Amino acid sequence: MTVKGNKEIEFTFTEFEILLLLAQNAGMVFSKEKIYNIVWKEPYFGDYNIVMSHIRNLRGKIEDNPSKPIYIQTVWGVGYRFNKNLSSGL
Repeated sequence: MTVKGNKEIEFTFTEFEILLLLAQNAGMVFSKEKIYNIVWKEPYFGDYNIVMSHIRNLRGKIEDNPSKPIYIQTVWGVGYRFNKNLSSGL
């Protein structure tokens, strides 16, 4: 759980693990496959929609405008990264 403004935000375990991975490695781009392998701790065989769904949920919780994300950025054709140029936390 974290606080956004005066509002507490609750994360699922998986959401928190993804956010932690990206935030601790701010600026580093992770493919959907790499995120899956690290967070679920198993090789990925299938559809990447599960990772995209969790990213969408995270953005809905932490971004002021999820359709124009500031924290979790998409690097088209590559993956996702946490914005390393932020001076303050969530």
